[in-house]
Amino acid sequence: MNLTIRFPRLTDKDNFLKVVEYSRQLHQPWVQAPDTEKKFLDYLEKYQKENQISHLVMVDDAIAGVININEIVRGCFLSGYLGYYAMSGFAGKGHMTQALKAVIHKAFTEYGLHRLEANIQPENEASIALVRKCRFEKEGYSKDYLRINGKWRDHERWAVVRYV
Repeated sequence: MNLTIRFPRLTDKDNFLKVVEYSRQLHQPWVQAPDTEKKFLDYLEKYQKENQISHLVMVDDAIAGVININEIVRGCFLSGYLGYYAMSGFAGKGHMTQALKAVIHKAFTEYGLHRLEANIQPENEASIALVRKCRFEKEGYSKDYLRINGKWRDHERWAVVRYV
């Protein structure tokens, strides 16, 4: 098994949409992954911006997950917000832990960030376990923080600061 992280490409479209469809049950109600051609193209366009970075988690040639750093703020803040999700067949096998550690390392060494924040629905035990394994600390609770699938959802705020 060879795990890598890389930026998404237009040539990933068909495979990406297929694995997102296959993973629909796993993603509910936690995340809204791009599930149409238009949403995938919008996703690619969004991550061409300077303040957004997306990584595909690849296991051999299969898309195993996605890890995004969103709304990066430079200047005296040097911070970004994480969003991530595994694909069915890859969840719970340690791939996302290994990939998230690699993204954190890149964030702190290559991307010049000082802090990453993950906002997680309190019921999402797998996601909380993932950030704990990656040395995040719980900082607080945000009521009605994000609207996901048409519903405002509470989130716990977890963060990690540069440790490499």
